[in-house]
Formats: sequence, C-alpha cells, structure tokens
Amino acid sequence: MTSSKDMAGRTCLVTGATSGHGEAVAKALAARGADLVLLGRSAEKCAALQQQIAGLSGKTPDLIVCDLQRRTEVDRAADEYLASGRPLHVLVNNAGLVNLERRVDAEGRELTLAVNYLSMFQLSLRLFGRLRESAPARVVNVGSDTYRIATLDLDDLQLERSYSVSQSYARSKLAILLFTLELARRSAGSGVTVNAVDPGPVASNIGANNPGVLYSLARPMIRTLFPNAERAARTCLMVATDPGLASASGGYYRSRRLRAKPLKHPDPELAAGLWRESVRLTGVDLPAGSL
Repeated sequence: MTSSKDMAGRTCLVTGATSGHGEAVAKALAARGADLVLLGRSAEKCAALQQQIAGLSGKTPDLIVCDLQRRTEVDRAADEYLASGRPLHVLVNNAGLVNLERRVDAEGRELTLAVNYLSMFQLSLRLFGRLRESAPARVVNVGSDTYRIATLDLDDLQLERSYSVSQSYARSKLAILLFTLELARRSAGSGVTVNAVDPGPVASNIGANNPGVLYSLARPMIRTLFPNAERAARTCLMVATDPGLASASGGYYRSRRLRAKPLKHPDPELAAGLWRESVRLTGVDLPAGSL
C-alpha cells in the first residue's frame, strides 16, 4: 500500500465494499490512512475484507452488515452508524446490481431501482445530519453514463408496464444523477459536497445475482475486456479526496474529468418530482435543522 496518509483522521463509509469497484475504493482509502466503515450484504465477505485491509494498512475497519434490498435494513444500518457516535467525512454510495428480469423487494419496489438508487437516497439522508456535523464532508454517488439512454417516467417509475434490463439499470443511474444534483442544490452552504462519478466499465461481479448460463458466459468476457477495479476507482478517489475539490458540489465526473453539462436540458420539475416520490418510497427526507 502507498505510504501517503493524507486521509488520516477522516472517517469514510463505503457501501458495496466487498468486491469490484467498492473494494478497490475501500482499500485505497485505507492505504491513505482513513478510518474505514465497510458496508456489505455478506457478513463472511465483510469479515474477510476487514482482515485483509487490517493486514495491509495496520488499521482494522469497522463493519456494517446490511442487505440494501430491504428498506428496514437500510434504516437499521443508519441507526447503527449514528449510535456509534463516529463522525462521517466521506460517504461513498457504491452498491449496485443488475437484474435480467423484473424483481421486486419485500415492499413491492422494483429491485434495481431500490438497491441502486432508493437505498442511496435513504442512507444519504439518514446520515446527512452526521455529515453536516463532521463538515467539511463529501458524498460521492457512483453512477454510470448509461443514464444517457434512460427515460424517467414518474408515472411508471417501477417499470410495471414494460421491463428491460438496460432501461431498469439506466433509469436507476439517471435517478442517481438527478438526486446528486438536487441534493447538492438543497444542501448548498452546509459544508457537505455532493458529486456523482462514473467509473466506466469495471471488471467486477455485478450481475452475479442473476443465475443461469447467460451470466456464466458473460463473466469471463467482463473480466478480460474491462479495466480492473483499481484503475476504475481512480475517479471516485479523486472526488472523495482531492483537496482541490473541497468545495466542488453538484458535479459529474468521468475519467477524472468534470463533465460540464451532464444533462443537456435540466428539468427542475422532474428532479423535484423524483425527490417527492423517493421520500414516499423510503419514508425519509432531509432532517429538519440539518442545513
């Protein structure tokens, strides 16, 4: 690991930390001296990564085991973090999945949207007060350029009329971008910056939740042709740690560069409508007095 310790004294929470891009981000933050909290679904994988990072960095990360497919689990994870009394300087919302067929969570919410976006919305807002108390702080939301092919219909946000794997994934990433821009706007002046990043294609295990021959055939191709996670993580790390971006908020970064206009025609009504629907679906809004 690198000897740079510029993140010493900074507490960072990384979701989806046990594989791929999230694991690479977590290891890089640990290498730079951060106090880490790893959030993942598998207790076994979390513990294995905890031991690995402790052996490499000399500091043992804390763990929060949480299934982001369940709204009650996201609340429990937030409660656990808040009860710990830890500060929170960097929140990296990285967790995500792809579903080849339409699936729903325990509350009937379309699962790709629920995990990729709604859990991010819920966790970020539940922890926003702690971020504000710990300011200067940063929220980094992991998105994707696939948002550019998405259409977001608030009357069919759950894709009940017609489902496709590409549209469900792209739509979740468009929701992430709209949320990022809207939270940055609403939290301006709070000491908390909010940005989105696209790591590009990553050699990872995303899609592993889909059983069957299709994923089995695709996985070797993904690992062979896509950049490794360490390389892909560089943009997220830049946005999470670069002193030059300390006050930058409401941006979208790809290949370590700011995209000037991620949305050619911003629609404030769409962003506001998505926020209202997200509050309804998660039961969470920005806490009073957090700004």
